[in-house]
Amino acid sequence: MNRREFTGGLAAAALSSSMGKAVARILPGITSGSSMLELQQQFLDLRFGIYIHLNMATFEQREWGNPKASPALFNPKNLDTDQWAHAARSAGMAYGCLTTKHHDGFCLWPTATRSASVKNATFKRDIVRAYVDSFRAQGLKTCLYFSILDLRADIRPYCVTREKINLVKEQLIEILTNYGEITALVIDGWNAAWSRLNYQEMPFLEIYNHVKQLQPNCLMSDYNQGRFPAPALYYTDVKQYEQHAGQTIPAGSAIPSQSATTLQSDWFWKLDYPQRELRSARQVVEEWLIPFNAHHCNLILNVAPNREGRFDQNAMDRLAEIGQLWRDRAPAPRLAASPPILTPNLAAARPSYASSSADTSGPDLANDDRPGTYWQSDEGQSSGWIEIDLQKPTTFNTVALVEPTYLNDYGPDSRIASFRVEARSDGQWHEVLAGESHAALVYPVQPISAERVRLSLRGTGKPPGIAEFGLYAELERRVS
Repeated sequence: MNRREFTGGLAAAALSSSMGKAVARILPGITSGSSMLELQQQFLDLRFGIYIHLNMATFEQREWGNPKASPALFNPKNLDTDQWAHAARSAGMAYGCLTTKHHDGFCLWPTATRSASVKNATFKRDIVRAYVDSFRAQGLKTCLYFSILDLRADIRPYCVTREKINLVKEQLIEILTNYGEITALVIDGWNAAWSRLNYQEMPFLEIYNHVKQLQPNCLMSDYNQGRFPAPALYYTDVKQYEQHAGQTIPAGSAIPSQSATTLQSDWFWKLDYPQRELRSARQVVEEWLIPFNAHHCNLILNVAPNREGRFDQNAMDRLAEIGQLWRDRAPAPRLAASPPILTPNLAAARPSYASSSADTSGPDLANDDRPGTYWQSDEGQSSGWIEIDLQKPTTFNTVALVEPTYLNDYGPDSRIASFRVEARSDGQWHEVLAGESHAALVYPVQPISAERVRLSLRGTGKPPGIAEFGLYAELERRVS
């Protein structure tokens, strides 16, 4: 254990006392009795939700609030969360999600931490409390959005300290213990290409376990689709697609997901919104909602409140039109279990070797934790292998094999006819996994300790490639 880990452990221990007291305040009925699959299915059965972006940016004609702006600027003086809930019901929605803290770091609840919040604003009401009360009164489920990136608190790349990690954890204690049962916590600003705040600096598993300790039934959903391949659950319980940023659901997707877009043109309210054209009800229902639901994906439609804290009349009218058009309120299609990845890739950055490589396509591209790069066997080769030197006995129980069919220069058709994974331990090779076709991305396997691991591929004709050959020690993973 190094000095930083030791110091961090002491700080985490100090936090655990206050966390224990906070957990005791969670409402009775929040239990750990539901399985992940049950929780994911319950979320998909909600089918349609409303996103509500209200924060400092609402008052600044911006999409990210200025982290140096005075909190006094925040003044939705005629806040009407009952109107929000009624509007959501009129559209046939079943849940909501509120931006409790956006990237500039202003909190919509009166936080006891050092962060700026409604306590410091002109309008001092607890917005989170008003929202959850109004939505529950209308029979709607409640989700919360929380940005890990926090420019006011200087939580950004290369600036993370144990004190800042604890600030995040303390704020999560507040929003997950003071507002009843939260269906999902939507996380943003973490491990995204534009935020550059990775899962090592702000430790993913520590934060994930913290959330589950506070509310075991709360799904944690991180906006990381831009980094990880779409058809797998990497570091999230529910995949998030930012449709507004061009992220699309792959055909045949079988994992629980949510696609977010806007009714107005942007996330936060702008001065011309009362006169600007909105998305049509037909587009929302026929092009998005119904097709997405068929692919295990909810639609969450953002409606931005104005500076009064209310929806504009044109938005209210359009939501009612959507509700008239969308009549299909049946439960979502049944979901199959999707093995998640929640732990670090044990193969990342280890020495790697290959049978051959196309020009500039070395085997290191298959274990660099970057699905946008890939190894490919040389031209004219229809088979090949990659071998990773783990450098010491390493135990894993999950293998990820990601073929880059989502990248244009590789092409959408699989080039893998069959594959085999072998592990070398005690001087011998042992078969770990084999298949005649490569359909899944994540494969649970029996736990094995190995010094080297080899992936052999037989191709369909074109040179096969692999974007990520990952090895993981997932928690409590069992294979029958």
